[in-house]
Amino acid sequence: MLFSTLRFMYMGWVENHFVDPMMHFTYFGFNWVKPLPAVGMYVVHVLMILGSLGIMLGFRYRVAALVYFLCFTYCELIDLTYYLNHYYFVSIVSLIMVFLPANRGLSLDVWLNPSLERKQVPAWVIRLLQLQLAIVYVYAGLAKINHAWLMEAMPLRIWLPAHDHLPLIGWAMRYKATAFLFSWFGMLYDTFIVFFLLWKPTRALAYVAVIVFHVMTGILFQIGVFPLVMIALTPIFFSPQWHEKVQGKVRAWLRLSQNTSIEIWQPYQPRVWGMILGTYLVFQLLFPWRYLLYDGNLFWNEEGYRFSWRVMLMEKAGTALFYVKDTKTGREGVVDNSEFLNPHQEKQMAMQPDMILQYAHFLAEHYAEKGVYEPEVRAEVYVTLNGRPSRLYIDPKVNLVEIQDGWKQKDWVLPYKDPKNKLTQK
Repeated sequence: MLFSTLRFMYMGWVENHFVDPMMHFTYFGFNWVKPLPAVGMYVVHVLMILGSLGIMLGFRYRVAALVYFLCFTYCELIDLTYYLNHYYFVSIVSLIMVFLPANRGLSLDVWLNPSLERKQVPAWVIRLLQLQLAIVYVYAGLAKINHAWLMEAMPLRIWLPAHDHLPLIGWAMRYKATAFLFSWFGMLYDTFIVFFLLWKPTRALAYVAVIVFHVMTGILFQIGVFPLVMIALTPIFFSPQWHEKVQGKVRAWLRLSQNTSIEIWQPYQPRVWGMILGTYLVFQLLFPWRYLLYDGNLFWNEEGYRFSWRVMLMEKAGTALFYVKDTKTGREGVVDNSEFLNPHQEKQMAMQPDMILQYAHFLAEHYAEKGVYEPEVRAEVYVTLNGRPSRLYIDPKVNLVEIQDGWKQKDWVLPYKDPKNKLTQK
């Protein structure tokens, strides 16, 4: 994440993501989170750099972990259009690490205060990270068990041919069979890789598979730092003896001595910790299943889609025309979306219902300030899903200003009906 933050600043994305846009799409319940001015956002990213360094070196570890978690999560909450599963993953892992004794071994904190060093930790410290990784992998695999992914190789049949220029493997990307092979392998890998990592005889080979899989996905798809994050975290499945050997070599290289005591780190109130951990794990296990509470095609209406470890499961795009009407004069005009949104924001908004609604309310407030009397806002939105012909997404006659976002079913989104695949209907 140190590398990721430095890259983010170098690419000029601080201005592009947080400073330049006229509006930001917020998460439901977090509309109070606003970006700081340019200087403030750069300060936040500098704090992220310092926090990641503190975690990595074990220097003022707890403060560093808390600073990193707060700064990173704050940045992610500013604009919904930049949501990615792996950003959510980084947030929750950095939150977990605030409470773990990750500075009680090879760290600057121990070098400065040797009494902090511990030889052992309770098993849950390790199991918690393993379980969090397992949830990501297994849930991602289960999400791929659907008709479009396995029976149609969608959306890989759309994405892979664009990479036919790659050396050595590019020629294979042109074939439909390659898309099916990748789809089935991706499902099996995500679903079962954790079990091979847990079993000692297959652990080394499984980790090689982890490296190959994430290097390939990093080459083929624009998914940022996620492959590095997963490759770097997966050794948590390796045995304590393996980690001790690695630390021993580092200690020998740095000429550091080791505390020979066998004290065990323990939380101050084990029962309270148990209740907190139990609640957290129940939430992580159940929250991704909330989509079952909604009717309709999940990929179409996206209700319950986020925060459920559904990684790159669909190819979806939309076009959206917004109309603003003065209810006193009856005059109506078409909105130029580029006046308010950058290209990425417009792309994401045009296919996700909560963003469409949020944008409509923004337009109503904006034009009301310009003198439009109690503006009505309606939208003509067409969306294509997994290569299917685009179709009308919402009722273009509905005044979106009268609709409030919430947890309820978005019945103003038109149902998805695909005559080629009855399994997509409910």
